Amino acid sequence: MADPTRRARVSTGTSGRLIIWLSFVIAILLQVAPWPGELANFRPTWILLVACYWVLALPHRVNVGTALVLGLLWDLMLGSTLGVRGMMMAILCYIVALNFQVLRNLSLWQQAVIIASISLAGKLIEFWAEYLVSPVIFDIRQLWGVLLNFLLWPWLFLLLRRVRRQFSIK
Repeated sequence: MADPTRRARVSTGTSGRLIIWLSFVIAILLQVAPWPGELANFRPTWILLVACYWVLALPHRVNVGTALVLGLLWDLMLGSTLGVRGMMMAILCYIVALNFQVLRNLSLWQQAVIIASISLAGKLIEFWAEYLVSPVIFDIRQLWGVLLNFLLWPWLFLLLRRVRRQFSIK
């Protein structure tokens, strides 16, 4: 007869890490996927949303170091200045990790407002860091993605929570 605790032990080990990193790979692919010219300004920040979820759900597993690595990968995929998005992701995930107990106790829509504020701060940090190293112009239309982040957060949160519970990731 199979040990009922065996599944939980296996899932919290290697396969749990695999599921988390698979969600990050999917987020990276969604982030760099091309969008039509008119809709490019509405692109959500998939990597930030997925990283914020995992930092909220499992702050002992996904942390600032993970966010830095994801941001550096994002920079490499875009071919932009190395470290801009890494720094942005690290700062924002640090803020989420610092307040994860408060954020967990908010309703989904309150969390969505906070996540939208965090993604707005991310856009501003990203612009500021790019501005320090090259001449860039801020386009206010890029902030439409923040609105989409606000609308996507509850759905993404529920989807990733279901995945986490389905695979018993702890």
